[in-house]
Amino acid sequence: MKKALVLGAGGFIGGAMCKRLKSEGFWVRGVDIKYHDFFDVVEVCDDFICGDLRDREVVQRSMQHEQGPFDQVYQFAADMGGAGFIFTGENDADIMHNSALINLLVAEQALATGAKRVFYSSSACMYPEYNQLDPSNPKCSEDSAYPAAPDSEYGWEKLFSERLYLAFAKNHNLDVRIARYHNIYGPEGTWQGGREKAPAAFCRKVAEAENNTSIEVWGDGSRTRSFLYIDECIEATRRLMESGFQGPVNIGSEEMITIQDFAKLAIDISGKNLGIKNIEGPLGVHGRNSDNRLYKKMIGWKVSEPLRDGMERTYLWISQQANLHRDQK
Repeated sequence: MKKALVLGAGGFIGGAMCKRLKSEGFWVRGVDIKYHDFFDVVEVCDDFICGDLRDREVVQRSMQHEQGPFDQVYQFAADMGGAGFIFTGENDADIMHNSALINLLVAEQALATGAKRVFYSSSACMYPEYNQLDPSNPKCSEDSAYPAAPDSEYGWEKLFSERLYLAFAKNHNLDVRIARYHNIYGPEGTWQGGREKAPAAFCRKVAEAENNTSIEVWGDGSRTRSFLYIDECIEATRRLMESGFQGPVNIGSEEMITIQDFAKLAIDISGKNLGIKNIEGPLGVHGRNSDNRLYKKMIGWKVSEPLRDGMERTYLWISQQANLHRDQK
């Protein structure tokens, strides 16, 4: 039986990956500083370590298995959140220190314990700001990463850690796979508290709004993004991990939408009559859209989930969570 280690298993993507690996017959160990908020990790992990991956001893213990090295290690653990967390500047030191420290220790211990393959989840936030000034035509092909100029410390740390794993591959033959995720969303993710991303934030705002009122949208709504549903993220990641291609490679949707239209989509799905009030707030780059040509060429698969379909499932789940939260008050 193949063994998989999922770091960041208490989070959104990590938890979903644990479910997928378990369904494929892997022996799965999850590790995180917290348990998952929306399901019992014991049900989808054969073993779970609740510990701080900034601690070398925790990383060492996580990487060790009595039956030998892990066949696959998935590194999702990071100090992160949506625009309201990573673009204010107030969390920059923690973001860089915590995430970089985790990746330094993971790379070190993956090599020391003989891990057979390591996946690192990078982010489209590492792409240069100067290529994302035109909302209608952002450039996010993998070869556009340099000269480097991310628009946030979160993006700089992601770029550093990409290079860290690539350096371990070059100098120490660590077998790595690297993906640059583009705005992954779906049920069973953070939907309140300040770290949620735009899809969850809009679903929550709409779900909590009284009919014939309005929701707030940061900025004028003209900025563009694409969003990838969690199931397709996991499928694309598994295909990359089983391939012979190292990456880095984009994993995202090419269905770009303005933030204003995205908010309108959430409102339309709800069936409510709501307006939009544009206010000042952290915004990020003007435009971002996944360029999937390299993934299609090297892996031979493409995402196909329409944004509306994924948002309908996400809105239903978040509206249920909002109702439960309201009833508990």
